[in-house]
Amino acid sequence: MFSEVYYILRARSDGRYVTARPDPDKPSSYLLLFSEQFDALGYLNKHAGDLKDRFAVESITGSQIKPILQRWGFAGIGMIKDPLLPHIEFIRVQQN
Repeated sequence: MFSEVYYILRARSDGRYVTARPDPDKPSSYLLLFSEQFDALGYLNKHAGDLKDRFAVESITGSQIKPILQRWGFAGIGMIKDPLLPHIEFIRVQQN
């Protein structure tokens, strides 16, 4: 996982990452990760087509994930398995 490249979506205006909150009653948010750049673009086109110009797709390596989670206080990652449905696998990450 550390040497793999992942793709994330970030708002151009304020630099915030696109996240998911699987339980609306809890404040925990999960950083959305895509395995391919075209999956991230497809997700934007399908679910936020009119806003897609407000986001940028960035690549990160697996070793960059944990520092991002710690810096922004995310509970874990949401790995996008199918961007069109969407099907998301949530993985909680222990903060040390």
